[in-house]
Amino acid sequence: MVNGPRVLIIIQNLWVPFDRRVWLECQALVAAGYDVTVVCPKGPGDPSYEVIDGVTVHKYKAYAPGGSKVSFVWEYAYSFLATLRLVFRARKAGKFKVLQACNPPDIFWPIAMLLRRLDGTRFVFDHHDLCPELFQSRFGGTTSLPYKGLRFLERMTHRKADHVISTNDSYRRIAITRSGKANHDVTVVRTGPDPDKLLRGGADESLRRGHRHLVTYIGVMGPQDGVDIVVRAADHIVNNLQRTDIAFTLMGGGDSFDDVVALRDELGLTEYIEFTGRVPDETVRAVMSTADLGLSPDPKNPLNDVSTMNKTMEYMAFELPVVAFDLVETKVSAADAAVYVEPNDVAQYGDAIVELLDDQVRRRRMAKLGRERVERVLAWKHQQKAYLEVYDQLTGHVSHLGTVAGIRNATGS
Repeated sequence: MVNGPRVLIIIQNLWVPFDRRVWLECQALVAAGYDVTVVCPKGPGDPSYEVIDGVTVHKYKAYAPGGSKVSFVWEYAYSFLATLRLVFRARKAGKFKVLQACNPPDIFWPIAMLLRRLDGTRFVFDHHDLCPELFQSRFGGTTSLPYKGLRFLERMTHRKADHVISTNDSYRRIAITRSGKANHDVTVVRTGPDPDKLLRGGADESLRRGHRHLVTYIGVMGPQDGVDIVVRAADHIVNNLQRTDIAFTLMGGGDSFDDVVALRDELGLTEYIEFTGRVPDETVRAVMSTADLGLSPDPKNPLNDVSTMNKTMEYMAFELPVVAFDLVETKVSAADAAVYVEPNDVAQYGDAIVELLDDQVRRRRMAKLGRERVERVLAWKHQQKAYLEVYDQLTGHVSHLGTVAGIRNATGS
């Protein structure tokens, strides 16, 4: 039985253990002697309650009415009430020392304030996404009432938090300059991959589907993720450059999945592009171990330019050179392991894919640099110390992996 401080983690847009970042955080806390509970939506086939590797998980049925502005309000209201119900169910087993809320959305600070008043619970905000920029990137404009409302929710979440964990330096600066957090109350903890688990294995040549080269995409397929750019770049490669030796395997799902599949069919690219949907880790590992390069097609917009893309670092862990647009935080993550293209230029993106596939020496050099960067800088084992220091400082707990010597502003590199 765990006797360490009780920690409650709330997430809304994904579930554990599917959310890799949150699951790494859970595992780090459990290994350090904390008693961890998660409240989140159900994934496919999930039960309402289970204990996974020492983490207690309460789950509610997800509700996603659509992608319009109004539907987001209904979704968030439902998620807030469902989460509140399960928080009090979980609280029956004992008070929580810390509540960690992960965004999007930025709506859970009132629950944190309620537990603070009832139990003295400390509040940690794990800042995954910029919700105002997400809205701006999808719907445009900064003067609308919804945008201003999202700025208010972000500001309140930052200000009510005892400590903010940011996924990169750009997010850290926003917490400080836009919401007024003190420097010492914001720590950067990157979403580092686990190089021991994300490790290139033997290739499965059947996954190339008779083509010489295989390139891959893994991740969410929403309006801001650029999967449509991959499809149009493939059209440029096949029909303009007359390169029929390249297969594309795109893994993942999201709001735009049906649209990008329809675009592929409309352009007559079914022979070249395979959409797998969400697939198990074994399939991901097989595809990534066979592919020649990874695609990070995130277009430049207010959100993507300053966000860290997990898929980019996963490609690097699997020794895949990356083709990406020239975005601030993507360059911080990938450094020399990626080729950077003029933002949002489909033809240049397609050209870069072909040029890199035709230069095996360069690919091997970039693959080696990417893997080394993951192992030496980006890996979760390098990030979790700063994460545990936040908890040790707030609770007074001395973890096996952390220290109460003080919280550093771990800005990464």
